[in-house]
Amino acid sequence: MTVGVEEEFLLLDAEKSQAAPAVDAVLAGLPEGLRDQVAHEYLTSQIEINSPPAQDLAALRDSMAVLRGGVAHAAARAGVRVVPIGTCPVAGPEPPVVDQPRFRRMVERFGALSPGPGLNGLHVHVGVPDPETGVQVLNHLRPWLPLLHAATTNSPFADGHDTGYASWRSIMWARWPSVGPTPYLESYEHYQSLVADLIATGAMLDEAMLYWYARLSARFPTVEIRIGDVCPTLDDTILIAALIRALVGTVLGDVAAGRPAPHVAHHVLAAAHWRAAHDGLAGLAVDPATRHTRPAWHLLTRLFDTVRPELERNGDRELATILMGRLRSRGTGANRQRAVYARTGDMSAVLDYLALRGVG
Repeated sequence: MTVGVEEEFLLLDAEKSQAAPAVDAVLAGLPEGLRDQVAHEYLTSQIEINSPPAQDLAALRDSMAVLRGGVAHAAARAGVRVVPIGTCPVAGPEPPVVDQPRFRRMVERFGALSPGPGLNGLHVHVGVPDPETGVQVLNHLRPWLPLLHAATTNSPFADGHDTGYASWRSIMWARWPSVGPTPYLESYEHYQSLVADLIATGAMLDEAMLYWYARLSARFPTVEIRIGDVCPTLDDTILIAALIRALVGTVLGDVAAGRPAPHVAHHVLAAAHWRAAHDGLAGLAVDPATRHTRPAWHLLTRLFDTVRPELERNGDRELATILMGRLRSRGTGANRQRAVYARTGDMSAVLDYLALRGVG
């Protein structure tokens, strides 16, 4: 199965430690060979990289390293820095929305939801044979996504203060009307009807605004898992990509065998995602099967054990085991940010710690 990754980054004015509306300058400074893999995001203080689809993690890592490095070098030439962080942790002037017709329509429709510091996420695409199979994969993924949410938390600060959440991006993101756990889907026709309903009611402008935590890609023959904050390091990104691809492969086996997906209630999943955003991996997580909390690391280890055979088939088990160990020892991005701030009391030190320097 192919796997591909999209990462969104903050552009930072290094002197002021504020979001910098510099995306056009950074894009203009990219080497020609990277320009079709780097794009505007919603705000002029954001930039997005898009890996080509890969069959193995080594190829994915190589392409992501080149993209991260290329964007970091172009940003340096433009006098700004690239920071893999879920949202800007310091207050400052709101950067303008990118001047594109669709983004202008979003501002007109959704008003005060639209501006802000920028919310930077991680999206992982995994190839599926067809949309009908993809819908069944989405159903099987639903109970597992809160754990992946917890593992990617990387935005504990806002306006210069600790929010008490490991992923403040998730809380801010949830204000949008089309954000939330993927509903249980009866068929691809059901999926299409729900998309049409959200557009007809005005909750979305178009299918690209379907912000469920997992969805069918409107552009590629993939399922797209879009629950995470952007990860602080390439190690973290590759681990999450490996786990998601292995999880998709595992549940494809369930689909092929005719095993039905567990029908977890929407409110239970919503609570599990709230808990993931609050605790990350440092505290408790909701086990959707029992509706009780357990240590988050215990449940993430169970996920790893569940997908271990698929990791083996993909040739990813050894690397994923190493990267899981690193995540266990370092903590998530939220843990690392808090550790830097506890040592320094300086939010600029947190941003400096995370900023890309031409390598992942």
